Order: sequence, then structure tokens, then C-alpha cells
Amino acid sequence: MTNVLVANRGEIARRVFATCRRMGIATTAVYSDADATAPHVAEADAAIRLPGNTPAETYLRGELIIEAALAAGADAIHPGYGFLSENAEFARSVLDAGLVWIGPPVAAIEQMGSKVESKKMMDAAGVPVLAELDPAEVTEAHLPVLIKASAGGGGRGMRVVRELGELRDQIAAAQREAESAFGDPTVFCERYLETGRHIEVQVMSDAFGKTWAVGERECSIQRRHQKVVEEAPSPLVEKIEGMRDRLFEAARLAAEAIGYEGAGTVEFLADEKGEFFFLEMNTRLQVEHPVTEQTTGLDLVRLQLQVASGLPLPATQPALRGHSIEVRLYAEDPSHDWQPQSGPVHKIEIPFTAAEFTVLDQPGVRLDTGVVDDSVVGVHYDPMLAKVISYAETRAEAAHLLATALQRAKIHGLVTNRDLLVRVLRHPAFLAGDTDTAFFVTHDLAALSAPLASAADEALSIVAAALADSAANHAASRFTRLAPNGWRNLASLPQTKSYESRTSGTHEVRYRYTRTGVTVEGHDGLELISAAPDRVVLAVPGERGPVRRQFEIARYGDLVAVDSPLGPVSVRRLPRFTDPSEQVAAGSLLAPMPGSVIRLGAAEGDQVKQGQPILWLEAMKMEHTIAAPATGILSALNVTVGQQVEVGTVLAVVEEEEQEQEQA
Repeated sequence: MTNVLVANRGEIARRVFATCRRMGIATTAVYSDADATAPHVAEADAAIRLPGNTPAETYLRGELIIEAALAAGADAIHPGYGFLSENAEFARSVLDAGLVWIGPPVAAIEQMGSKVESKKMMDAAGVPVLAELDPAEVTEAHLPVLIKASAGGGGRGMRVVRELGELRDQIAAAQREAESAFGDPTVFCERYLETGRHIEVQVMSDAFGKTWAVGERECSIQRRHQKVVEEAPSPLVEKIEGMRDRLFEAARLAAEAIGYEGAGTVEFLADEKGEFFFLEMNTRLQVEHPVTEQTTGLDLVRLQLQVASGLPLPATQPALRGHSIEVRLYAEDPSHDWQPQSGPVHKIEIPFTAAEFTVLDQPGVRLDTGVVDDSVVGVHYDPMLAKVISYAETRAEAAHLLATALQRAKIHGLVTNRDLLVRVLRHPAFLAGDTDTAFFVTHDLAALSAPLASAADEALSIVAAALADSAANHAASRFTRLAPNGWRNLASLPQTKSYESRTSGTHEVRYRYTRTGVTVEGHDGLELISAAPDRVVLAVPGERGPVRRQFEIARYGDLVAVDSPLGPVSVRRLPRFTDPSEQVAAGSLLAPMPGSVIRLGAAEGDQVKQGQPILWLEAMKMEHTIAAPATGILSALNVTVGQQVEVGTVLAVVEEEEQEQEQA
């Protein structure tokens, strides 16, 4: 094996490339038009364009990927995770083209590719399972049920149904998502357990009959059935005697039943008593594999390459060590129904990072990311920015280290789930190991997704932003930069700067420079120590005397990012005068994200009720419903099916009933 093409993108491709470089193996990338300037393209020894933007046009086109491998002289293909990684037909085509397939045997992918058939096989092998339900046979007695895509994972095509009348529409929506993400619309149902623990076992098998149960991971904290926080080992397994042995035995039975080779994951749903049921087997490397690498010292991608080359696993399996926690940093807004975000990432800097894409031998933070400063997050792919992984001797230390790194991280440009992640890692229930799949419901998502900076700390950060802006204006002035900042010949009115916070609205900072410093209205006793365009130091009054606080300020157009130990604050600088042309009519429905209109639920002139779906947007492989904000008349519908829209586009206008009566 001399040259490996990774049939994937972003962080996934970069992770595989990192191991290839350490083994002296050349690398080949493929990329869509949207990914032409992505880091994984620049890092590869060769890169081949896949014309188009959507997954269906590019990364799901197996024949184009094989042609790219042959054109670049690659002799092996690694599928990564997602896209075609569990597509048996693609694996067969790779082998037929004379290339090495870095994955399990085609037969194993086929057997586990159907979650319906795989459960039957696992049941026969003695692995405990949850019964699969035919969607056509679901009754009230079965509710609630979970609809799942047979061909994929990652939360795509998943829906919880609690009312029988919703089943048909939810199945149709799940089928559309599954088709978009995996090219296969097949879905099935199973009984939905409101709470439970998601435990999975990493397996590694060679061609000589040896199977390792490498270690278990707990991935119970999820949103929309997609994992958010993962850790190894599992707190539940740690406290229940004998559970690990039973899990490992079930995982080995599953792998051996299908003649498995390579890296795979057997997923289970467990209860607090330690009983568990088979969910599915992922015939690929998992997104969360770094926590297993950290707690074993293994490079799982290296083992994949060695097994694919025909080598046996080492004679002895390494013992478990320490604790590792991984969080998925997403460009999304948890406080607004997890809306995905798109746009530029001006800066991403995670403190305490000891390494990227490699196993740490000492406590620290590992970063696996597909974005760098000035990357752009588009609408065609998953909005994950990075996986941030901590490793330490104990679980408590790993959680504390990761929470601190995230709080102090500089992430400028997009709304992310960073605040939520920090609050989860510091939550008493998490620290106690009480992490079931209903975590966000049980512990109030609104409270968990609240900003890290308190209202008072946000206001102080905005004062620092105003003083830094003042310093920047003074430094840029051709006429007054030689005079003291804010100098006036005569006493004057306070200077005013206005900012808009996404969470707390408009802030007006009124300040006046005097002979002795600066005074800020509403902040009595505040002392300015120093002010530069990118750094402000304030002495903040307190009960026991003033405390010095340092604030770092960065600007990107009208976006102002303020970082300090108090918590990150991001605001928009408001212009002194408003352009009337930028105003929108009351009742306007604005696109919350860029996307494609896939369905309309009403027509112009229709009477609509509050909460009624008006249209559906598809963005980042998920469907998003745009509903009427009030009861009234749909007076304008500005989009059609298939139309691409940008964030902020006025999609429709609903005139409320009260407005109609007033006009009459």
C-alpha cells in the first residue's frame, strides 16, 4: 500500500491523512466545488475534483471516486465515516477495480447494511435485540416508536412518533432525509425508549480469526439522535460489576457471526441496571474513535491500514488507561431548535491543544478539525466544526480540562454550541455520571444553552468593545491621533456606541473621556487601565476592592468578538443611522439559514394558523420547518420549490388578523 485515497472530506480526510503521513504512505483527496479551498485538499499529495456541490453530485458518486483513485495512482481507498463508508456496492466496485478496500469484507457490510436484517442475525447469534416493527403494522399500543434509516446513521432519517396520526408524514420526511444523506430511502420502526444509555463497543478483527473488543464508549448525550458528547470508559459500565465482560462478549459474538475484518462498532442501548440491547453495527470507523485511541494508546487508523494489508493484529491487546471525553463542536444554535449555521469561521483557536489527529501520552487536549481560520461552512454538509478531546487520569479532570479549554477558546464568526458543551461538562448530573439519552429534556435545554457570560459580564464586555472601537478610530484618524483619545476642547455630551447581542438585544454604551480617565454611564467606579484596538484592561469595582479584567477584541466588519475569562461575547456593531430600505414588513418569515425550498405547505392568500407549516427548507442534509408566526392571511409567498435562499431572505409574509381588522 503506497497511496491511499480518502473517499471523504474535512476532518475525516485529515484524520486518515495524518496516520498515512506517519506511515510514509502518499495521500489523495477528492473534493467538491464547495470544498475546493478546504484544508484536506491542501494537505493531500494529490487532489481530484468531483464536479458539483451536493453529496449526491460528488461524495456519493462511487464511480467518480474510483476513477479519481486510478487517475492519481492510488492503490487503496479508505472510505472514512459517512457517505459511502457502509455501501457494499461501492466496496465491491473498489475491489473489482483492483484497489485495496480499507474496510470490512463486502459480505459483512451487506449483512449489517440493513438494520432490519442485521437484528435478525444478531438475535440468532445470541445477542440481545429490540424487536423491529414494520411501519405498516404500527398501532397505538406500540407508541412511541422511533423511525430509523436502514442504510445510515448520524441522526439522519430519524424521527420519534408519539401520535399515530403523525406516522405517515414522519415516515415520508425520514425517507427524504435518508435518500438525501445515503442514497437509500428505506426506513423501519422500533419501540422507542424515552431514557437509556447509549453504549458502544469498538471491535477490531484481522483476517486470521482474532477479534479484539478494544473498549467501550458512552455516547448517551445526543440531540436529534446525533451524538454530542462521547467518553471512554463508560461511567455506567464502570460502576456495574461484570457489565464490561458481558458487553465485550456480545460485541465479539456480533463480529464473529459475520466474519468481520477491520474496525467496527457494535452499538447497544442499556438501562441503569446494566441490561442492554443491540441497536446496530457500524461497519466503519466511528466519529468518536479518538476517545478509544486515548484510553488504549492505539492508532485505530493505523490498525485499519495494517489489517487491510494482510497483517495480523499484535499478539497482545493493550490495557485501558485514564479517561477521555470528546465533544462535537457544531455551527448550530441549540437555543433555536438547533438551527445549523453557515458562513465564515474567522478564527478558531482552542487553548491547551497538545496535538491534532494523534494520540496523547500525557494529559491534555487533542483537536481533530476540518476547518481553520477563514474557512467557510457551507450548506451542503454536516455543520460540525471540530472534535475537541481531552485526556486525563480521571474523569473529573478530563471534564474540567475540556470545559476550561472550550470556555477560553476563540471561535469567531458563527454561532456554535460551545456554551451548551461547557455547561454540560460542568453539570452536576454529568459529573456524577448520570448521562442518559434524555439529558437535554431532563436538565432544561434552555438553561444548558444559555450564554456563559452573565448579563452583567456581557455588559462589561460590550463596554470593553466600545472602548476598543474608540481606540481603533483614534489610531486610524489622520487629524486627532496625536491628541489624547476622546479629547474635546470644551465639555461635551457623552460619546455613544450601540451594539446588538443575539441573546439580549440592543446595548447602548455612553462614555466620556475626562482629564482623569473615562466615565461610563451605568458603570460607576469603573476604571480604564489601558485601551488598544485589540485589548482593553479595566479595573472593575467590587465589595473587596477593584479587580482587573483583561478583554481581547477582534473585529470582522460589523461583528465584534470579545474574549475574556468571564466568557465569550459576540455582538454586531450598529450603524449610527438606519437605512430604511433594510427594514422588513411585520410578519415576515426570514430564512434562518441558507438552504433549498423542498416543499410548500400553503399558497399566497390562504388563511393560516399560528404554527402551521408554510414551507420546508433543506440545509445540511436535514429538513427544517418554517411555520406561521401568527394566525392570519399569507399575504406574500416569495419562493418556489427548488429555489435556493440565503440567510435573511424574506420567504413569506403573514398579516395577523388584528392587522386586517384595523385596516378594514
